[in-house]
Amino acid sequence: MSEFQELVDAHYQPLYRFGYSLAKNPDKAADLVQQTFCIWAQKGEQLKDRSKAKTWLFTTLYREFLAGARRLSKFPEMDLEDAEYHLESREEDSGRVVDAKRAVAVLNSLDETFRAPLALFFLQQHSYKEIAAVLDIPMGTVMSRISRGKELLKKKMKEKLEESHKVVSLEDSSERGQKNG
Repeated sequence: MSEFQELVDAHYQPLYRFGYSLAKNPDKAADLVQQTFCIWAQKGEQLKDRSKAKTWLFTTLYREFLAGARRLSKFPEMDLEDAEYHLESREEDSGRVVDAKRAVAVLNSLDETFRAPLALFFLQQHSYKEIAAVLDIPMGTVMSRISRGKELLKKKMKEKLEESHKVVSLEDSSERGQKNG
């Protein structure tokens, strides 16, 4: 197996998940990963320390995402059809799956400033040092953004939970009114 294939096998899924957390679109995430590996194929031999390949790949993907976001702000795209992708869950505990989906949805609603470090930390299990290298920001800033991002995440999760309880209680009261009426 070639070194390039080993690199793709080892890092494709984590890169895709990170790309998806940034782009919020499976096709764009796949494009980001593909572009990242294309850049590696062109420039990867310049990296002297192969142990830093993972950080290099995540940094490259993040920079490609930012470059695409800049292009998109200058030249907005309009989708002709919006397709919603649903991944089937095979977990037995559906309550936990719903909470996980809700948490990811809330994470995706956060500003990119907090979303990227949180996604790298919680979804990709990167260290503060690796996140600082990927995002090209000081480690103290990473720690601060993760801390503030977690607080925002908790606050938004609580709001979502309260909203869902209000909807359930409204449905319950309307059902009781129908039974009594």
